[in-house]
Amino acid sequence: MVDRVAAIMELVARSGSGMTLTAVAKALDAPISSTQGLLNGLVAVGYLDERNRVYTLGTAPYLLNVIAGRPPVTSVSHEQLEALHSQTGLTTTLSTDVGDDLFYVDFVSSDPHYAYLAENKLRRSLLRTSSGWLLLADRERRDVWAYLNSRPGEDAEYVDRFLAALDDLIDTGVCLAPGVAVDGGDGVSVALRERGRTIATVGVIGSRAEILARKDELAGVCLEHAASWGLR
Repeated sequence: MVDRVAAIMELVARSGSGMTLTAVAKALDAPISSTQGLLNGLVAVGYLDERNRVYTLGTAPYLLNVIAGRPPVTSVSHEQLEALHSQTGLTTTLSTDVGDDLFYVDFVSSDPHYAYLAENKLRRSLLRTSSGWLLLADRERRDVWAYLNSRPGEDAEYVDRFLAALDDLIDTGVCLAPGVAVDGGDGVSVALRERGRTIATVGVIGSRAEILARKDELAGVCLEHAASWGLR
């Protein structure tokens, strides 16, 4: 089983543009039914991504390298995040999702609370962060519904807010102060896109009062930087 999972990961990684279920099963000389089960499991934990029935490498393998302290392979450098932090004066984060959780891949912060979350690669809820809203909005609709349906009852209000904003999130790739954080903070985030896909988000985080007062300015700054990186 482990050998087959490893073979799937390598096949998909080497394919470049991704592989269909049929192609993976043929390459493994394995039944489609058992291959489908393995692919579904790998998608569920973030090791593969599935879009229009094509499987590509997910973000989990990348995140494991970050956690292990290996240099991250990303098109956004730490120096670029520092420039954004310098301009806004607020905690700046580069975020991605693995499975149903949000992680800060890189950050610049003088706030010990957010620095702790980012430095320790702690899991955060997609539904309780501005970055998470954008990453969730980019998923296939069936996957969005599955995620929302799995939320506990106390998240019902946030589910409703997200659904009300969903079309705008998709159209603009910007999330402005959704007011869903559990720690009294808030954020403004911008989707970083390659070939029409949201590969990560960049955002700024601070107190809700400051984020609300500056949300339009902060969105403009984030958009300007994202465009200069070629990720809009």
